[in-house]
Amino acid sequence: MRKFACLISTIACTLCINAQSLRVNSIGYLCDDVKVAVYVGNTDPADLSFNLASAEYGACNVDSVVATEPWAPAKFSARIYFSSTVNPGKYTLNILYNGQVTEVISLYIGDDAYSRYALNELPLFYLRQQRCGYNPIHNETCHQHDGILVMAGDRTGEHVDVTGGWHDASDYLQYLTTSANTVYQMLFAYRENPGIWADNYDATGRLGANDIPDILDEARWGLEWMVKMNPSDSLFLNQIADDRDHKFVGKPSADNVDYGWGSAGARPVYPCIGEPAGLYQYKNESWGLASSVGKFSSSFALGAQLFADIDPAFAADLAQRSANAYTVAVANPGACQTCSSVSPYYYEEDNWGDDMELAAVSRFSLTGDRTLINDAVNYGRLEPVTPWMGADSAHHYQWYPFVNLGHAQLAQIDGRIGKEFRRNMRSGLQRVADRADGNAFMVGIPFIWCSNNLAVALVTQAMLYREITGDNQFRELETSARDWLFGVNPWGQTMIIMPDNTEVSSPQDPHSALINMAINGRPGRDFLVGGLVDGPVYTNIYNSLWGVNLRREDRFASMQNDIVVYHDDYSDYSTNEPTMDGTASLSFMLGRLCMPGFK
Repeated sequence: MRKFACLISTIACTLCINAQSLRVNSIGYLCDDVKVAVYVGNTDPADLSFNLASAEYGACNVDSVVATEPWAPAKFSARIYFSSTVNPGKYTLNILYNGQVTEVISLYIGDDAYSRYALNELPLFYLRQQRCGYNPIHNETCHQHDGILVMAGDRTGEHVDVTGGWHDASDYLQYLTTSANTVYQMLFAYRENPGIWADNYDATGRLGANDIPDILDEARWGLEWMVKMNPSDSLFLNQIADDRDHKFVGKPSADNVDYGWGSAGARPVYPCIGEPAGLYQYKNESWGLASSVGKFSSSFALGAQLFADIDPAFAADLAQRSANAYTVAVANPGACQTCSSVSPYYYEEDNWGDDMELAAVSRFSLTGDRTLINDAVNYGRLEPVTPWMGADSAHHYQWYPFVNLGHAQLAQIDGRIGKEFRRNMRSGLQRVADRADGNAFMVGIPFIWCSNNLAVALVTQAMLYREITGDNQFRELETSARDWLFGVNPWGQTMIIMPDNTEVSSPQDPHSALINMAINGRPGRDFLVGGLVDGPVYTNIYNSLWGVNLRREDRFASMQNDIVVYHDDYSDYSTNEPTMDGTASLSFMLGRLCMPGFK
């Protein structure tokens, strides 16, 4: 009897990894999608049967089961295709072993898979609670003394009013680099999908319509802060506070860090500096201004275009600032990095041609000046492919932004220019596809810090390439990267913090001070909804970071390996911290997925 029980236990264990062996997109599949589930387990998929069924339609087709390279610690993996099933509705996918059902998982098919949850609005929920200055979630103000200029030559020690903007992640630092990208991503998403955004909140982020789409309200919050970060034609500010911030964990209004001007006093404001910089022992490797100042120019240009009819005076100011920033950036090529103080961690951006390309093409869209197209092409040729695409690793934010939206805009120009930049987009996608070849999850991104941001960037580039060219060769790569974010990954985890009513597995213990708070009688997690967490990292990165640990039993322990890890744990800031820019980068992707008629 004991021998028989052990045999049954062994069979059960071989079929299950982390309580399930099937991974599906937890939100759903569009009717015309390339539809794939992934099996990971210790039983050869050749010995199993996979069946798809619906209460409404009965048994449905599983088109094929393709064995793939194992994903440790599982011994086997396979991709299960069911693309021919196109009728909308709820389905179950099950595994049969020796004629017995061993696992059943539910999935949804329908062109409303994403719009039924209004997922395009979710990033805005997260961004509103990231607001600095007046915060509509806490109904409080914070960081009202910002800030004091440091490393600013004759202006060092001067007070500048830079209140506003967003906190970068779960700490309270603020960076121009990520904020400008956040602004541009939202403006771009609105421009490309103008008819799908709600108006439920006012400019302050509180409930109440104001006849302006909420995504533009949020983008304007960032633009107004960027205007403050450009207090004169010759001064562009890059950062507020530094890693001394990490001494405090709590509500932003209670931030009591002393930067030298008293507890809860002013915070340091770093200008864009075109040479290695840092107040203490740790220095960055800056060597120009264009990466940051170019971001000022592109965000101001697109803002000027989209706010022209809403607020002409604001738009005119943005247009003038964009022109000035472009002139300064052209004269100061190179990368401008963020500054650290007490640790070696900073944003190590070392490319800048992509920022200047985007600035030039955005200014062309605003002004119609054809010389800017020539500029954009020349800057774009400095980096035909964003270097992380096809790479095995990278430094933290080394190649940023992670998607080159300048390429996508040049690719739409008729003639030789468009052909060249469509080819560049295709080359980047092909490099990722080559790296993903044979992989169970068809994932070809490097598992560096903020790997989920790379997945979003990949989906964005693939969507744009497919729409611009009509070429579907990367459709499966596109949907696989999307599905990775929604649960088709080794951990079965949706990487966006989802509302409870979606009933999907998503981060429950993200790295944010709010997770340990109650706000107006509600758990802090409710206010983190929409945030995209960093995502899995190489195990050697996780093991090398300062102060990273787990505060609870790892519910994904059975799927961790020596190559890559992900933890749903507050104490793992490397994989489970939501970020402002990563979250904003979802806007275009989710906008497209919620757009009626998108295929």
